[in-house]
Amino acid sequence: MNDGVLSAIGHTPLVRLSRVIPNARFKLYAKLEGLNPGGSTKDRPAFSILRHAIDTGEVQPDTVVIESSSGNMGIGLAQACMYYGLRFICVVDPKATMQNVSLLKAYGAQVDMVEEPDKVTGDYLQARINRVKSLLKSTDNTFWPNQYSHRFNAIAHHQTMREIVTALDEVDYLFCATSTCGTIRGCGEYVRDHNLSTRIFAVDAVGSVIFGGVSCKRLIPGHGAAVRPALYQPDIAETCIHVSDLDCVVGCRRLVRDEAILAGGSSGAVLMAINKVKDEIERGAICAAIFADKGERYLDTIYSDSWVKKQFGDVAHLWQEEREATAVMVATRWRSSGFASKVGRTGECSAEGAEYESQGQAQSASPLVPESNSPSPERA
Repeated sequence: MNDGVLSAIGHTPLVRLSRVIPNARFKLYAKLEGLNPGGSTKDRPAFSILRHAIDTGEVQPDTVVIESSSGNMGIGLAQACMYYGLRFICVVDPKATMQNVSLLKAYGAQVDMVEEPDKVTGDYLQARINRVKSLLKSTDNTFWPNQYSHRFNAIAHHQTMREIVTALDEVDYLFCATSTCGTIRGCGEYVRDHNLSTRIFAVDAVGSVIFGGVSCKRLIPGHGAAVRPALYQPDIAETCIHVSDLDCVVGCRRLVRDEAILAGGSSGAVLMAINKVKDEIERGAICAAIFADKGERYLDTIYSDSWVKKQFGDVAHLWQEEREATAVMVATRWRSSGFASKVGRTGECSAEGAEYESQGQAQSASPLVPESNSPSPERA
């Protein structure tokens, strides 16, 4: 039995996505990082950075942890600080969702809201960092995790890639959203250190400057940045695919429609990036995508019909147009599985049918548990 909630970080499920990109000639697997105890992939670096600081003596019982975050890293740190009994101040901006702010407070964090963007850059990120630096000067005995430059942000994701490789044995493509560049750098370092042939595709936001884009207003938090982070390296990815805020919304809506996965904004971005290059991926390739968080934190934005209509207009057809084709595909699979023969004319399942359904779901939807002797998935 593991001790404490922080021991549950990592070893998240890896599941096959077979519906959301119809007739894909490659196999696509999603790493569901939203199933970490704090709800996102940021649990990994939050724990990694804080644990390293405790081990090296940088953090003592009376230390005040201060960090800038749009949500997930703050929540991961708030959880870890609560567990270790540390005071935590999280600097956020108006783009932080109400759910994230409520979660931060529930974990005992002190939320410091930056109301205005930086006067020089016009962006909230620099304003948040400026506020962190101000708090560091005015508060005694502080520690700044600085997720944008801390090496243990990237080091935490060596394990993320190890889990993916262990489960799949062979990974031809990895698609990863970028923000601090901790996830993609850590995964890339693991690939390099183990001489793997995995091709890494970065997914960045339109309006982000990480890969040389022009800074402009972005609506969806969690990926992209107005300032290139120190963890960025020129060779961090083979290529970068830029996606818009609308792409994020469409990708998320398609994921929940076709795969019943309620994912966060950057996950929708990753899906749409894969969709953009799907014809360039060779037949039988094994592709992995990192889905950073769950969609509960975006119920008032991405999954709100009124918010989407206000921001983008009447765009529901972009995820509804394929609904009929998806329904036909699912029905065909049910018939081919033999389940239909166990359903009565009234549509009610017999006891035998219910048992078959339970077994079928366990076989088709069970996550790939990382094991050293796991067989490599057969290529199409």
